[in-house]
Amino acid sequence: MPRQVDHEGRRRLVAEAVCGLADERGLEGVTLRDVAARAQVSMGAVQRCFRTKDEMLVFALAAVGERIGARVRARLVRTPAQSAASAVGHAATEIALLDERHRSEARVWLAFLAQAAVDETLAETMRRNQAALQEVFTGLISQACQGQDQGGGGAVALDAPREARTVLALADGLTAHVLVGHLTPAEAQEVLHSHLSRLWASTQAPGPH
Repeated sequence: MPRQVDHEGRRRLVAEAVCGLADERGLEGVTLRDVAARAQVSMGAVQRCFRTKDEMLVFALAAVGERIGARVRARLVRTPAQSAASAVGHAATEIALLDERHRSEARVWLAFLAQAAVDETLAETMRRNQAALQEVFTGLISQACQGQDQGGGGAVALDAPREARTVLALADGLTAHVLVGHLTPAEAQEVLHSHLSRLWASTQAPGPH
């Protein structure tokens, strides 16, 4: 019998090769030939997985986004007893990729971001990833606000979708600042913590009577 090929597994193997090359060289250094060599498959095998280089890049970008999103969800599941406010901080730290273990992933993510600025197909994939994350953060921030108001003190309501966009934009910016050496991971973490502390403090201000 002919050997069965795990098509999805091979696509993910190719995606990992794309990310490895993007980490080392940026996306401009990613060629089909080099991807095949890194994945240890033939050029034909790569082309059977993806009709074009653009299709291959979109799949690799989606895989990176899925991996980051899965880590955020896993972080929330691991610590279900934490407050919603703490959950926002933990999830934002995951998104910002501040941990040294995720530095390679941060370089890959920013390589895709730079390319997405001139590639509408990649940009659309990034918008879908960000929309999914914004939905998660909007829910967490809404829960945090409800928790702040449990004492019945008339806490100020936040615009959860707007604040979710702000946190995600801050996290992305901190990723870049750490990668270029403008901030250390600890300094970036402090920036994030300070922003969230001010955010939660603002909900304690007296509301309109």
